[in-house]
Amino acid sequence: MIKYALACEQAHEFESWFPSSEAFETQRKRGFVTCPFCNSPKVEKQIMAPSVARTDKTPKRPAPEPQPVAVLSERERELRAALRALREHVMKNAENVGNGFVEEARKMHYGETEERSIYGEADLAEARALLEEGIDVMPLPVVPDDRN
Repeated sequence: MIKYALACEQAHEFESWFPSSEAFETQRKRGFVTCPFCNSPKVEKQIMAPSVARTDKTPKRPAPEPQPVAVLSERERELRAALRALREHVMKNAENVGNGFVEEARKMHYGETEERSIYGEADLAEARALLEEGIDVMPLPVVPDDRN
């Protein structure tokens, strides 16, 4: 398996595993490799340092931390599907303003530009500041298996 550092045309960075370099290229050309943030299929490999194992001694690896797991009821699966549908609707019908989200939301709120549906990036402090100004924003839901 090969782990690649990837980035889309919007400069969103993420990582993904592939069985081989050829598998990555095949999947990318067929549009199967998409950005988990904006769903763009225009994804390229980034420069990254290779991970080379030392042969002179065997490092002791800590046991992996247990992860919480759940068996989902039918209602929970329906909720997850609804969240996924909401995210897809926003990404399909709104403009991705990327890192300019906070500035663009303020311009719209104060009447400096036309109102429209937008989505983009903001950290928690920026989102709180927008809410305190009376600007309605909400996190775009990400269902855990959307990133895997």
